[in-house]
Amino acid sequence: MHKLVVAITGASGSIYAKLLINKLLTIKDQWQEVAIILTENAKEVWKTELDNQEFNNYPFKLYSTKDFSAPFASGSGQFNIMIIIPCSMGTLGRVANGISDDLITRAADVILKERRKLICVVRDTPYNLVHIRNMETITLAGGIICPATPSYYSKPKTIEEVASTVVDRVMDLAGLGIKSFRWGTEES
Repeated sequence: MHKLVVAITGASGSIYAKLLINKLLTIKDQWQEVAIILTENAKEVWKTELDNQEFNNYPFKLYSTKDFSAPFASGSGQFNIMIIIPCSMGTLGRVANGISDDLITRAADVILKERRKLICVVRDTPYNLVHIRNMETITLAGGIICPATPSYYSKPKTIEEVASTVVDRVMDLAGLGIKSFRWGTEES
């Protein structure tokens, strides 16, 4: 049973976080606990992009970025997966450089030091050399960089279906069993 942290930053792409949380609700048998951290910017971007405040309605505990007493701020909390979705380049840079100035960056530092699974769903484009080097640093430290780059071979028809191609990939990377389109198979 997994214990997951879902961190949502102020980068554009709130739909990815929303779809991930909704899909986690459909696989309750695969996790013991899900915790959510939203930055203040993430709340504003969510309201702007999705025209709602559904982030307040999920049955998961929401943590402030200032709450260093959260269980996943320490390796003894035994959270084994952290997904930063979407991951702003500012957050990525702070994680890559060991700057634990809020709960998101502290939790990511803990996940990396404990050799657990960190998935950063970066959304910005294009990348500059600083972004690329920060991605390299996180990769070398054991993290996974998963750009929010959708696929189209499943022939998605709605924006949610397009975004789901990214979220399904993230869930696969996290080791969560989901029903999804699989290349080269008859099932989807």
